[in-house]
Amino acid sequence: MTIPERIDPSTTAGEREMLESWLEFHRETLALKCAGLSEEQLREPAVPPSDLSLLGLVRHMTEVERGWFHRVLSDEDAPPLYVSDENPDGDFHVTGQDTWEEAHAAWRAAIDRARELAAPHSLDDLGEGKHRTGKPYSLRWIYVHMIEEYARHNGHADLLRERIDGSTGD
Repeated sequence: MTIPERIDPSTTAGEREMLESWLEFHRETLALKCAGLSEEQLREPAVPPSDLSLLGLVRHMTEVERGWFHRVLSDEDAPPLYVSDENPDGDFHVTGQDTWEEAHAAWRAAIDRARELAAPHSLDDLGEGKHRTGKPYSLRWIYVHMIEEYARHNGHADLLRERIDGSTGD
């Protein structure tokens, strides 16, 4: 596994560049928290009874990327990969058949597609798809929410990584 490159966001960028760079920073922070770990370590749960793991976090963020950018922003037919009506937290429930290679590839593909889908839109553009709330969401709102979502889960990833091998840091 190669070590991801994380670039500090500009302190003087315009709004869109600022939002995009903070989102990229947080995406790469999660990648850094997973870097250099074995398959076994990536699936190691937090503290019982929780089964939260780094692998589960990556799967969850795949679902989040697909939900907000693919379905809400662009109205793409992008069914969930890991969750279902029967298992609404399936992204977090890692099984013996689930692999880092598959989850990482799906996550990176979702991110790449999210970038493509967001590129032609202005921050004020409303999503073409529907969210379960029925409310419209602007690209600006989606960016801010995604930054919040990654930041929250990167806190979890920080604690998981420290528990696994003692590594700390942002």
